[in-house]
Amino acid sequence: CSSLAGIMLLEVFLVLGTILIYFLFSKKKEETLPFKDGWWGKGQKPVTKEDSGIRPFKVETTEEELSDLFRRLDQARFTEPLENSCFHYGFNSVHLRKVVSYWKNQFNWKKQVEVLNKYPQFKTKIQGIDIHFVHVKPPHLPEGQAAKPLLMVHGWPGSFYEFYKIIPLLTDPASHGLGDEHIFEVICPSIPGYGFSEAPHKKDFNSVSAASVFYELMLRLGFNEFYIQGGDWGWLICTNLAQIAPNHVKGLHLNMASVSKLGLTHLLSVLLGRYFPGLFGFQDEDVRRMFPFLKKGLYRILSESGYAHIQATKPDTVGCGLNDSPVGLAAYILEKFSSWTDMEFQSLEDGGLERKFSLDDLLTNIMIYWVSGCIVSSMRFYKENMQKGIGTQKHDKLTVQVPTGIASFPNEILHTPQAWAKKKYTNIVSFHFMPRGGHFAAFEEPELLAKDILQFVGKVEKEQLWKKK
Repeated sequence: CSSLAGIMLLEVFLVLGTILIYFLFSKKKEETLPFKDGWWGKGQKPVTKEDSGIRPFKVETTEEELSDLFRRLDQARFTEPLENSCFHYGFNSVHLRKVVSYWKNQFNWKKQVEVLNKYPQFKTKIQGIDIHFVHVKPPHLPEGQAAKPLLMVHGWPGSFYEFYKIIPLLTDPASHGLGDEHIFEVICPSIPGYGFSEAPHKKDFNSVSAASVFYELMLRLGFNEFYIQGGDWGWLICTNLAQIAPNHVKGLHLNMASVSKLGLTHLLSVLLGRYFPGLFGFQDEDVRRMFPFLKKGLYRILSESGYAHIQATKPDTVGCGLNDSPVGLAAYILEKFSSWTDMEFQSLEDGGLERKFSLDDLLTNIMIYWVSGCIVSSMRFYKENMQKGIGTQKHDKLTVQVPTGIASFPNEILHTPQAWAKKKYTNIVSFHFMPRGGHFAAFEEPELLAKDILQFVGKVEKEQLWKKK
């Protein structure tokens, strides 16, 4: 009897041991996001193979386009603003008149076209649509050193032009006092439907579609391993790309990280984090940026997300007016460059627009939207990404395994603490509270962002972190 009990005990131990060994050594294979092989061109997908050639591109505008623009600017109708309303009701029309006057009388678009064309630009057809991108190689490389490919993705209402000031800091860091240990080859595409990338002709082109297109672009350019960087929609597109191709993405750098899947601990941290920060992994800076949560969280979401609700539901309706009126387009877009740079700018008569940007830079971005006629298709991206609900897609449920660096700017619309971000990005190797700056980091604080990208890549390379994914 005792020997039988001994055998049974041995069997129990064997079963338990087997289960333990299984859990210790059978690391669950991380699920990746499926590559989305779509067809976004007009009509039926042709049976012939797609032309994968890469063609040089230059920004060009005709005299007819410019005279049409000036006619519309001349015929603009303005509404008187409320007294002492500053930018609290949106773009103040007193200041808008000044912007339009500058646009008509001083802004030199032809000179800005030369600025846009100073970096090599190209187009290539992927999944049925023309993809526009800027591709800048280093002017010189130290002997025996290779440039690291870096894909940088913009958002709304920005464009590839947002990266023009950071590109030289990354392709030629030594000339800007940033050393020559890591030198980049920078690729900045326009999201399909933005700027000079063709708009999708079919429904359902979302962030996963864009990530798939950009993955194909990088492979077409001959890059098997590369770094990626983004903010705004670039954050989500790059996040999806890291989920689709974790073995090709060496590192993911973000200047905005939002988490759509919130659980009970998030809710508790919102309620109690101000009083017990350590309990939720909050640092003092997290508390400063997040609380009082009603003012800095909920109220900010309500006051700043009206545009997103329109664009996620009926983009084509409001888009009609913006595509027809350059003044309306400027007011709609530039309002974001005011409040998203610093919410306090709403209390200024001029929205603080020229505190961080020049009117030439701001109007160049507006002109990219105007001459390409892309405002409606750029707004549709909200509907495609949100119409099935926030947090419901497969990519929302998957974590990101690749080495991740986050530059957290103090004036970002909503702050995401590292304690929240690490539930989504499980391999954060660098998280920094930036000393200043807002939503348009590359445009606003190119040097701060460049330094953070360089230190992040330095960490990944030194420890070969991508090989430990």
